[in-house]
Amino acid sequence: MTDAAPGTWSTDGSSADSARSVTLTDLLRVPMHRLRLVAAAALVGLLAALGYVLLVPAALTASAVVAVRPVVTDAFTPSGAGADRAVNMNVESGIATGTEVVQRLANAAGADPRNVRDALEVEVPTGGQILRFTYQARDAQRAVQSANMAAEAYLSVRRAMYEQQRAEMLRSYDASITKVAAQQSALQKRANSAKDTAAGDALVAELAGINNQLTQLNAARTEIAAVDVNPGWVTQSAEKALVTSAGHRPLYLVAGLLGGALIGVVLAYLWESTDRRVRSVADGRDASGLPLLGTVRRPAFRGSPRAVDADVRYVAMAVAERVRPPARVALLTAREDATALTAGLAVALAADGREVFVADDSGRIERLRASVLADRGRLPIDPSRPLVPKPRPAGSVPTGSGGADGTPARRPSPHPLGARPSTDPDATLTLPRVSSARPDNNARVVAPDEVAVGVGSVRFGTWRQGADHGLVLFNAPPAESDERGVAVARQGSAVVVVERDRTRQSDLRRLVERLRAAGVTPLGFVLTRNGRA
Repeated sequence: MTDAAPGTWSTDGSSADSARSVTLTDLLRVPMHRLRLVAAAALVGLLAALGYVLLVPAALTASAVVAVRPVVTDAFTPSGAGADRAVNMNVESGIATGTEVVQRLANAAGADPRNVRDALEVEVPTGGQILRFTYQARDAQRAVQSANMAAEAYLSVRRAMYEQQRAEMLRSYDASITKVAAQQSALQKRANSAKDTAAGDALVAELAGINNQLTQLNAARTEIAAVDVNPGWVTQSAEKALVTSAGHRPLYLVAGLLGGALIGVVLAYLWESTDRRVRSVADGRDASGLPLLGTVRRPAFRGSPRAVDADVRYVAMAVAERVRPPARVALLTAREDATALTAGLAVALAADGREVFVADDSGRIERLRASVLADRGRLPIDPSRPLVPKPRPAGSVPTGSGGADGTPARRPSPHPLGARPSTDPDATLTLPRVSSARPDNNARVVAPDEVAVGVGSVRFGTWRQGADHGLVLFNAPPAESDERGVAVARQGSAVVVVERDRTRQSDLRRLVERLRAAGVTPLGFVLTRNGRA
């Protein structure tokens, strides 16, 4: 079988690939391939949340409700529809969380006022005159006491403010009444000592005005003194039975898990930005600029490697299309091991009748032989089976049914009419495709280092031992640590093996640059996965 001459292949990537848009799959590919990092970060977040839940005591919350009433002169007068306008609830909320209330709580509990301010929360429902005091503490007793104390402290502070305002107003009225009373006494004396009737009438009229003003001041003072300065009532006191846990503890675990996973995704992208790997065919083309010879996929099920073997055979056809004997093909990798792919290609090439020599100078001959034997057993059709049956000796009776008279049925002669068939009992039939008819494996003379594969064979040895063979596959060591693969490729051709999710793009670019600097034009690259050919 003669290999075809190598064709011209463009080393430039497809123009469509250069303008390829980024899809959601591309965004998810990095976290999926860095799944260990994401899982580790999520586990750390979960453990941190679990440690917080187990080690930090749960914060208990107690609530007390205060109904705020406006201070009016007539307590029986309704405040109207706008109840929230009767009292400025924003001001009341500010007083409830003010310094005086917080200081009273801190003095009673012997705590830091800053911690008390953080633990105390006052809620104001919209459109109502209600203050809800909520206090968080490590034990229920303290939470209940602090919530009730905060409500009482607010009422006490507000009552003291109202009483102070009332006292100031009463003091002002008392001063005014005292001044008017002094004026009244002075006019009374002048009116009593007046001898002129007209002057006396004028003083009496003025005295009547002073008396009327004094009466109004006394009435106003009495009204102010009767004002109820009670700022409100505690309508619901905090109790132990009503204490609830502050927040939902299981949510901390969910938050820790999701937060850790998010941090893991960010770390995965950061790691990927510094350590880019070949994730797809497009990445391989962009990094190497070489044409694709084929992709070797990992089987969906470990017990069904047929799809992988078919991929290897397609790669073998692509390689055979580009080389002609004598051919020297070096399978090069950056840091990975291409032993499995080398053995698979050797089996696929030998199955078509080629004599393949697999060379290795790194001590991997036994691994190559084991891989070849394993791959040979999975060939879909065994071409080593003879297509023409063995000639039957003269005088033998065929196994098929004879004629009606019991005589053996005559086989149609392959010779034309008038030609005399050979009487030699060892004569065989001659068909046009003699290359496909090979004797049995048992009848072949197989060298000790040779493995029969189909109608071809695979031999193993070092690079020097394969100098006289027509087709040599060199299982090159990693190019990052050994230059022998590039040196062998200078004497023939090279196939770059790229392992998906493991080969770094920087290593692949460096390998292709070294090949081109050495004067080697690679046939292309093969994309494998997880080191499995």
